[in-house]
Amino acid sequence: MLENWGDHDVDVDGTRIHATVSGDGPPLLLLHGYPQTHVMWHRVAPGLVDRHTVVLADLRGYGDSSRPASTADHASYSKRAMATDQVGLMHELGFDTFSVVGHDRGARVAHRLCLDHPGAVSRVALLDIVPTRHVFTHVDRALAQTYYHWFFLSQEADLPEHLIGADPDYFLRRKLDQWSGSRGSAAFAPEAVEEYVRCFRDPEVIRATCEDYRAAASIDLEHDEVDAVAGRRVECPALVLWGAEGFVGRAYDVLEVWRAYATDVRGQALGGGHFLVEEEPGATLTALRDFLTAPAVDHG
Repeated sequence: MLENWGDHDVDVDGTRIHATVSGDGPPLLLLHGYPQTHVMWHRVAPGLVDRHTVVLADLRGYGDSSRPASTADHASYSKRAMATDQVGLMHELGFDTFSVVGHDRGARVAHRLCLDHPGAVSRVALLDIVPTRHVFTHVDRALAQTYYHWFFLSQEADLPEHLIGADPDYFLRRKLDQWSGSRGSAAFAPEAVEEYVRCFRDPEVIRATCEDYRAAASIDLEHDEVDAVAGRRVECPALVLWGAEGFVGRAYDVLEVWRAYATDVRGQALGGGHFLVEEEPGATLTALRDFLTAPAVDHG
């Protein structure tokens, strides 16, 4: 699906991060969400390679990256650890400063990357999320019903692993269908879904992705609270995009929420549901190209 892209497997402090690279120009890192892999960018990434060196990476625990062992405090799947992976990957590829676009879990990693490594990120785009801390501090019935998987996947091992592992194909396909807009599963390229399923069938991927959510409900919140108390925010220009048919747009004033976490935010709703890149690739690509190439504004 990504013909003529170059595959890389980079060791970052003992964790293998898989990525594929193409293009020429300023570096741009794209990070996928749950339950997907870097392949989710297949409709958008080719439209960015004329202006950027585009790096599509698998997060630790996902795709063809390593699945580190679980730890009692879930630190091995914290967004801090995942962000450090990506900084190491980009450094090994020759890039110490770059732009980042993240969707879903990848956007949460991108958020942490901006906070922990502010000198590395020139611009960030965050697709269809509000910050983890805001989600957990504003739980209501609608959130619990729609985001039930946050609470299910974060249960103590190995309950969610065992239940998902009974039929991982069904679980993954059902999630894609539930979280997308009115087109449902018809929005996805069958060969992309097959790639997601290939990886998700691995019991170690199921374990690792549950650990991602366990970290979100524990150590990630601890890190987020330290930043909130310190008044630390995303300082680089930030673009926020969300699906008009999705829960994020219905439940939150997205830009207002992000303005409490970032100093320079702009954004808009696009069509479709949660999976903007695959449901609305044209509109997503246009918004990203405009943002990534716009002149920097001096707010000093």
